[in-house]
Parts: sequence; C-alpha cells; structure tokens
Amino acid sequence: MKQVSERPDHRKKFREQVRESPRLAAVYFILRLLVVLMLVAQILHGNFENAFLCVLTLFLFTLPSFLERAIRIDIPNTLEVIILLFIFAAEILGEIRAYYITFPYWDTMLHTLNGFLCAAIGFSLLDILNRNERLTFTLSPIYLSLMAFCFSMTIGVLWEFFECTMDQLFLLDMQKDTVVHSIGSVMLDPAGGNHPVAIHGITDVIVVTADGTQQSLGLGGYLDIGLLDTMKDLFVNFIGAVVFSAIGYFYVKNRGKGKFARRFIPKALPEEPGKKAE
Repeated sequence: MKQVSERPDHRKKFREQVRESPRLAAVYFILRLLVVLMLVAQILHGNFENAFLCVLTLFLFTLPSFLERAIRIDIPNTLEVIILLFIFAAEILGEIRAYYITFPYWDTMLHTLNGFLCAAIGFSLLDILNRNERLTFTLSPIYLSLMAFCFSMTIGVLWEFFECTMDQLFLLDMQKDTVVHSIGSVMLDPAGGNHPVAIHGITDVIVVTADGTQQSLGLGGYLDIGLLDTMKDLFVNFIGAVVFSAIGYFYVKNRGKGKFARRFIPKALPEEPGKKAE
C-alpha cells in the first residue's frame, strides 16, 4: 500500500509569511503593483523594450524568495527590502523613468548601494561556510572581511565590463559620458613619442563625419567617453564594500552580537529531516 504524500499548502505558507513579515509583504505587494501598472502603460504606448524591462523586474523580484528555498538560507527582512527597492530604483525609475538623467547622483547612489549589498552577499556566503561544522577550515574576521570586499569589487568590475560591451556593440551609452575642459594625451605629441601634450580651456568640440560635414557639439567642453563614469562607479562601489566589510569584521569579532549587522547578513537554515519513501 502506497502512502499518499501531502502536498505543501502554498497559500497557507504565504499567509504565514505575511503574518511574520507584514512590512516586507506590503513593500513586495506595492512594488509589484507599480511594476504591473507600468507594464500595462508601456504596452499601451507601444514601448515594448520598456515592457520587457518591467517583465524582467517582476522576475528579479522573485529571486530572493527563490534563493531562500533553493539553498535554504534566511535573508533578513531589511536586506530583502533593500534588494527589492534597489531593483525597482535601477530598472523602473532609473531606466524607464530616466532618473539616471534627471538626477545626476542617482547612478552614484545605486553603485554605492550595490557595493554594500555585494559585500554583504559575499560575506554571508563565506560566513555560512565558516560556521559549517563539516568543513575543516576556519577563517579569521579580517580574512572574511577582505574576501567580502574582493567579492564586491569583482562584481562591480564585471558589471562595468558588461556596460562597456553593450556600449561597443549596441551604442547604448550605459557608461555615461562626461564633459571635461582639459585633456592630456601622447597621441597629440607632434614627434610621435611618449610625451603627453596637455590642452586646457576646451570650450567646444567639432565633429567631422565621413562625408566631410562639420558639426559643433555645443557641449561647452570635451566629451569624455565613459572613462570618468566608470572610475566614479568603481570608487563608490569601493566605498560601499569598505563600509560593509568593516561592519562584517566587528560582527564576526563579536560573534553575531551586533544587532545592526544581523539585518544584512543571511543565515543558513537547519536541514530538514529526510523523508523515507515507502
């Protein structure tokens, strides 16, 4: 005689999660509703590229819960809310609502937050392994913090690689340009040597196309193609990574006594007892 296995009641689990974390549930519901409304608006206006971003955002919203179930970790509510707001701010407000252009420091804020979040993720992954009794190594607090910092910076560099690739292949200008008023380049050396020639007080740039047409850009300076933006993004990513690495160091040093750090560090859940099939 076969025993009929009971299927988990997903609705019951959802109601339990709402009761346990009403603020998280409210944030999740409001953000999903806003994205769905934006999706409908973009479809009605025929902006199918933006509609795809909305669908992508809805998919990204499900990742924290999926990771919790897939690898059995508990993501703190504070960290999960920040992740959801980060996705919404980057995709919906930044891309579709053009906050990257409207607010000059929007991109800087997100890259700083990205450095902080990636350091938290890298730190928690190592900390979970470090506390696993089946493993034979133990990492010191300073080493954990250093690895979290390196993990965050690696993610930041890989993202800049992605932005540069998209700019080169599809001219998307993800690495936003900067207007500068002085440059120095060895390509301007009349002798063709390795001596940089500096030009100061640049007020305009004239572009000559293949057909000989000349056009003044009227930008008030020289157009830097993404270099300064990339360096700024990596620098603020560095700041975010350093801040969390310091928080993580004292968290491990005091072995989890810090209430503030616990809001950002996922924990491994105990393994479920195995069920024997009959």
